[in-house]
Amino acid sequence: MTAGPPTGLGRTVSAGVRLAVTTFTVFPLRPGAVHRAAAAVAMSVAPVVGLGLGMLLAMALLALSAAGTPALVAAALVTGLAAASTRGLHLDGLADTVDALGSHRPADGALAVMRRPDIGPFGVVALVVVLLAQTASLGSLPAGRSWPAVLATVAAAVAAGRLAVTWACRQAVPAARPDGLGALVAGTQRWPAVASGTVLVAAVAVAAVPGRPWQGPLVVLGAVLLWLIWLRHLVRRFGGITGDVLGAGVEFTSTAVYLGLVTVR
Repeated sequence: MTAGPPTGLGRTVSAGVRLAVTTFTVFPLRPGAVHRAAAAVAMSVAPVVGLGLGMLLAMALLALSAAGTPALVAAALVTGLAAASTRGLHLDGLADTVDALGSHRPADGALAVMRRPDIGPFGVVALVVVLLAQTASLGSLPAGRSWPAVLATVAAAVAAGRLAVTWACRQAVPAARPDGLGALVAGTQRWPAVASGTVLVAAVAVAAVPGRPWQGPLVVLGAVLLWLIWLRHLVRRFGGITGDVLGAGVEFTSTAVYLGLVTVR
């Protein structure tokens, strides 16, 4: 990454969109300049990037189902595809965050645990639970819902994970360190961007539960609320957000939306 001052609104927006795509997906875009103004744009459009990725994953799930792939096999393949589409960065962030919490150390010590390249037992358990929950949720979708509902469910869940990042980067939340991704994006989001992203994801979730359009948005809002409760605890423990905390928010919130949407009927 390179750092530098903004050079105009158009270039800042372009750099921010590129940063969002390259941060939340493996899509091969040439990165633009990375500075705080571009980071603010990136965290604002994160739910839109998640929406696009979620639609691609949903189409993969539907295609595998149409080809006669057993439901759990198709779900496992799509869960793996979702991890590969983000280089596993968010799963790694989840594992590091849970390991840091499990260390029961003060903030500095917990952040040191978070920096380690290995994964401890707490992180392994968190990964297993999240991946199993996502696979089971995806496996229950094609047989029980129409393709528009499947598309809306997966798109809303993946977009909600990125919406969690937007919420975590609002102005009231500090960075835990003076360097790293957390320091670059902390406090960059104003309420209009947070509210717009929330409305977008809630609107996508309307079609996830046919006949009861209010249930999908309620699940999204409930998942975001759970994330904010956990985020408050993380900020209290670590002193602010880090890139790993943001990754944990992606996986936690996406999984919560999956579970909420597949259990409502």
